[in-house]
Amino acid sequence: MIQAHTPAWWRATLALCLGSFLVFINLYAPQPLLPELRAAYGVSTLAISLVMSVATLAVAVSLLVFGPLSDAIGRGGIMRLTLLAAGVLSLGLALAPSFETLLALRAVQGFVLGGLPAVAIAWMGDEFERPALLSAVGLYIGANTLGGIGGRVLGGAVAEVAGSAASFLAVGALTLAGLVLFWKLLPPARAFTPRPFELRGAVADLVGHLRHPQLLPAYLLGGLNFLIFINQYSYLTFRLAEAPYGLGARLLGLIFLTYLGGTLGSSLSGRLAGRLSQPACMMLGIVLLMAGTAVTLAASLGWIIAGLTLNAFGFFLAHSMASSWVGRHAERARGSASALYLVFYYLGASLGGAWLEPFWQRGGWPGVALGSWLVLGMTLGLALWLWWQERSAPRQVVGV
Repeated sequence: MIQAHTPAWWRATLALCLGSFLVFINLYAPQPLLPELRAAYGVSTLAISLVMSVATLAVAVSLLVFGPLSDAIGRGGIMRLTLLAAGVLSLGLALAPSFETLLALRAVQGFVLGGLPAVAIAWMGDEFERPALLSAVGLYIGANTLGGIGGRVLGGAVAEVAGSAASFLAVGALTLAGLVLFWKLLPPARAFTPRPFELRGAVADLVGHLRHPQLLPAYLLGGLNFLIFINQYSYLTFRLAEAPYGLGARLLGLIFLTYLGGTLGSSLSGRLAGRLSQPACMMLGIVLLMAGTAVTLAASLGWIIAGLTLNAFGFFLAHSMASSWVGRHAERARGSASALYLVFYYLGASLGGAWLEPFWQRGGWPGVALGSWLVLGMTLGLALWLWWQERSAPRQVVGV
């Protein structure tokens, strides 16, 4: 087993962080390009938002495939081959002759992008000692955030100079170059033991998680919060691309630097959880997300950026608490319990455009804010329910 902070640990951790970074630059690079792509293909805001939605939906589906598959055939090959496919598909996106082809390629790309997130932490669990695992997971999650920021900034910057096709080419080339380094860095698995896949047992575990009174609310909370958070950025690109702001793709990409507020929120979540209960931290994060949405109603670009930063802080605080809540309360098959949380998470992202589009069409950005508050009110209620369950559990034990 690999020990923490040894050369082998650094090599493996660097490889997985690099792989995570490459996954998320591919997933999110098109987001600042949505206004340009909408004009290029002559489609509606709802239609062009599918560029993001079909990819995140495909990621959700793939998590249920690659996780169990890796238990049977190994994890390293899945990570290498899916990254290769993702890079090639980014190059193909640059050449898409029609909107339908673009969507089809994004759906396939989303599916293969799920390969590494589905198995990376399981690979660490196989190969790392427990202290080494905990240290590596923190760095790995940080790479997720940086990949999301980097993809949007790179996508927007290149598109500003040379158009959306060049943006896809740049992301694809970067992915393939990074894959070469990933391939060399990732050490061979030494502790992996293949297990035969049993469909009946896997389905029974998933059904059990969905029936668990402390897991299902957390699944819904994570998915619904992400439905709002990620799709607000999509509609904000439309708002800021129009008068009076008139921002180009490069500046729209820089807007996503507000994600750094989420990096801060994630890093402080552990300290806050030491003072407040996890459900209380979830409630705090949701309230901050609601408040940040209110700040974005201001006309000033500076206040909009401040609101987005507050949104990111609140969202990632709630997300980190909800995901750790699942790991803490799953009574068995924790791997599938965590994978199911991610399924809800990305499924929510894929459905956000369908929910917010009517609000955008009728009320513009204030309409989007209203649609956001309606959903966030539901997730606040879910967090309150989890808080009540946690508070009542000791009394239930005493009464037995």
